[in-house]
Amino acid sequence: MMVRAVCSNKKDYYVLLCIFNVMKEEMKKKLLAELLKNSKRSDRQLARVLDSSQPTITRARQRIEREGLVRSYTIVPDWRKLGFEIMAFTFLKMRPEIRSEELIEQVKQYAAKIPHAIYVAYGEGLGMTGVVIALHKNYSEYFQQLSSFRLQWKEYIKDVKSFITVLGEGEIKELSCTYLAQALLS
Repeated sequence: MMVRAVCSNKKDYYVLLCIFNVMKEEMKKKLLAELLKNSKRSDRQLARVLDSSQPTITRARQRIEREGLVRSYTIVPDWRKLGFEIMAFTFLKMRPEIRSEELIEQVKQYAAKIPHAIYVAYGEGLGMTGVVIALHKNYSEYFQQLSSFRLQWKEYIKDVKSFITVLGEGEIKELSCTYLAQALLS
């Protein structure tokens, strides 16, 4: 290791090793921030922005992928141009049995089959225990999906409330991970 070659004693070696590890962690954060801004950029472009070499960026990218810090590279499209008019935040109050081992797999399989849902999770707040965030082409499609859900899971549902936004209307800040880059570095 290069660090060992420049150190005359063990103490200096460990100090430099700690500094080196801190620098690697900082590089990972900076690289993640840049990928959040635009994951389409090449390692060479990222190296220029981060004032590093392309091989260093490639190794850092591989490391963060291996560590699971990057789960996928994706895009944020213009939902309206794809034909979606509304985004629905549906809050659910489910009976506790829904979290049993025997039902949890059924819930996951059902959620995987909802093509419009971009996020489904258990949680707590507003007196509810779960949330579904979904995109729909129109209100009719949304209502049909919700009715189907209510019918299929009626014995486990206590309450359902939705908050619906019309895409492109009243939008204050678009849905994007780009904004997280600044939070990651602060």
